[in-house]
Order: sequence, then structure tokens, then C-alpha cells
Amino acid sequence: MPQKFKRSYRFALRTSLYISIFLTSILAVFLFLEFSYIWISLLVFALLSYLFTFLIIQYRVERFIYRRIKKVYDNVSLLDSTTLSPNRITTDMSSLTQEVKRFAEDKKLEIETLKVREAYRKEFMGNVSHELKTPLFTVQGYILTLLDGAHKDKAIRKKYLARANKGVERLIYIVKDLDMITKLETGDLHLRYETFDIVELIQASFDLLEMKAAKKEITLTFDIEYEEPVYVRADRERIQQVLTNLIVNSIKYGKKGGTTEISIENLIKNKVIIRVTDNGEGIESENIPRLFERFYRVDKSGSRKEGGSGLGLSIVKHILEAHEEKIYVESVFGVGSEFSFTLEKSKAVPEERVIPEIT
Repeated sequence: MPQKFKRSYRFALRTSLYISIFLTSILAVFLFLEFSYIWISLLVFALLSYLFTFLIIQYRVERFIYRRIKKVYDNVSLLDSTTLSPNRITTDMSSLTQEVKRFAEDKKLEIETLKVREAYRKEFMGNVSHELKTPLFTVQGYILTLLDGAHKDKAIRKKYLARANKGVERLIYIVKDLDMITKLETGDLHLRYETFDIVELIQASFDLLEMKAAKKEITLTFDIEYEEPVYVRADRERIQQVLTNLIVNSIKYGKKGGTTEISIENLIKNKVIIRVTDNGEGIESENIPRLFERFYRVDKSGSRKEGGSGLGLSIVKHILEAHEEKIYVESVFGVGSEFSFTLEKSKAVPEERVIPEIT
């Protein structure tokens, strides 16, 4: 408190000194004037005194406030002092209050965002640890059992080595998926655009996953018979990965004897939308916003029994974002889900499909 008084006293003393010097100088000049001009002299003296007093107080107050506020910002290191200028700091305390309030709100929002990111980072690290820990401990358990003497039994040795190999494969699968997401996020994974028939690619994905679907008696089908090819322009390999992950998810959470149906529709002039629809378990509404997070699982226990890295939908989202495309999800719990994504249409026919004219 005494420090504040000292600062205000110093400000008042200096301002008074400047005004006193000026008024004394003006008065000294007027003393040499003739008495016949005394009223005019007093009027001019009063006018000059008023103008000078106004200017010096205004200038001094502005400088006082600016220096104090700038020093506060410099001390707490919250805002770069170069963003402040004498033109912005004035005696209008209402404007100053609004500016400080806006600054506080921005910082509050920034702090809340950082807290959310920190919570997400902690959850992500916990999920990574859990996903890697399970297969690591599994492999370690089988190897230790073999080292303890089980390797002497040929049948047990073969069975345990096969199970340990599955654990290693799962670790490799997780690491590869994490590596792909990292490359997609940093832009290190470059897309190879080409024109291809999306109907043919979907059919290839059906053929690849036919046996997996047959185990749950799930039918993979189109909504209609597509007699004509539908050409799109994208990275064929990555889009096949998108289709595979979405179809695998529909099989994983599908009901026995259910259906996974894919449709292709014109969206706008240069876009098509591919819909992957199933009549499986569906997703509760509170889980939908987090579906595309890394390692997020709707069913914490059941989904792990089905395998997978827990990164499938996150990879799907990143691949489509790299294509500057969108993915959408609609689901009714207990009825089924629909994942849909857009692709750029292409009128051109792929070069390998061009048939030269016979002359």
C-alpha cells in the first residue's frame, strides 16, 4: 500500500511542477505588458492555462496508466508487451476493463483447452500401456513356461510357441497402426491418387472378409446391383483400408445372421457418398462423439475378445481427412449403425481400362 502512495505522489508532484513552471513563465510575460491590456491578458492567460493544463494532465495520465499496465503484463509474462501501445491505453477505464476482461476470457478458454488435452493425453497413455501390456504379458507367460521345462513336451512347445507368436503379431499390428496414424497426422504419409472403380474395390473387400463374416453368418451385400462402374479419385490402397475397417467393425458388432450393406449415392456434382449399414448392436448416443478416438472402445471387454488394435476408426478418420473428405456416423442402440464417407468422383476412365480402337 505505501508503495502505491509513493507512485501516485511522484506522479502528482511532477505534474504540478510542469504546470507551475508553465504558469509562472506565462505570468512573468504578462507582467511586462501595459495595464491597458490587463483584461485581454487575463483572458489569454486563462485560456492558455486551461489548454496546457488539459494537455499535460491527459498526456501524463496516459503515460502513467500505460507504464503501470505494461509493467504488470511484463511481470506476469502473460501477454507480449509489444501488443500494447500508447494509442490503446487511455484514460477510458471502461475500454481498459473490457480489454482486460476479454484477455482473461481468452486465457480461461486456453487453460480449459489445455486441461482437456492433458486429460486426453493421460487417458491415451493409459490406453497405450494397457493395449501393449496385455500381449506382452501373454508372450512372456508362454516363454517363461517353456523355459521352466514345458519345452520338453513337443505338443505343448508347439502350442505355446504358436500362442506366443499370436501375441507378437498383435503387438506388431498395434505398432503399425500407431505408426500410420502418426504419419497421417504429421503429413509424412503421402497419398497416391489414382482413378479406380469403387464398386470393384468394395467387392474385393467383401471377398477378403467373406470367411470372417461367414463365422457369424453375416451377409455382405450391396443395396442394389451396380451394373456400371463408379469411378472415384483417391488413394486406392488407403480407401480399401477404410472399407476393410468399417466392414470388420460391422461384422464384429453385428448380430448373428445379420447383414452388412453398402450403398453408393451421388451427393453433389463432384462427390459420391458410400454408406456402410448394419443391423447389429448399435451404439449408445453418449459414445458416438468419442468413436474416432484412439483406443476408444464402446464395449471394453467384448471388443478385446474380438481382437484388433482399437485404432481402426481413428485410422479411418485420419485417412479421410488426409483426402479432405468427411465421415459421418448414425446409430440407434439395439437397431444398427451406419457409417458413411464422401469421395471425389472422376469422369475419367483409368488408363489400364482404356481399350484402343481397332482400325
